[in-house]
Amino acid sequence: MKDRLDALEIALTNELREQEFYKLNAERTDNPLGKAMFEAIAKEETEHFERLKQLHEVWEKNKSWPETIPLKVNKTNVQNVLKDVLKKVAEAPHVDMDDVVAVKTAIEFECDGVMYYELLKEGSTEPNERAFFNLLANIEHEHFVSLKDTEELMLDPNSWYRMRERGGLDGF
Repeated sequence: MKDRLDALEIALTNELREQEFYKLNAERTDNPLGKAMFEAIAKEETEHFERLKQLHEVWEKNKSWPETIPLKVNKTNVQNVLKDVLKKVAEAPHVDMDDVVAVKTAIEFECDGVMYYELLKEGSTEPNERAFFNLLANIEHEHFVSLKDTEELMLDPNSWYRMRERGGLDGF
């Protein structure tokens, strides 16, 4: 039980650190895509933090997995951020190296999050606990995929657009 609470404390620290990172970068960047992506993920990380905090408090008090607090989190909407921003701009937004570094750092955070929640899931025999950590791992994976897509757009917009348009070199 103590090791599970310690693991939750690590998860809380990670979610708070990521939330602060995303908020800071949303404020810092002038890139509309980066701003929208960072704001969306910050909001989701805030929700994860709040759910984990509730879980930790009840688990610590009752010494068992809680049955009374809602442990669902909203599904991620982050993959739609990229589409929504690109509909509003005529061309790929200007990117500076700080944006690229921030996205690469975020990709590492999300990759680590996926692995950590997978470990918590695998370490549990309680079905609701396994389902909860599986959900968090899946959401972190979706963040990872969306950030990789954002990174690709930032680093090579021509290739990114060519892949999305599905056009061939022969014009078909």
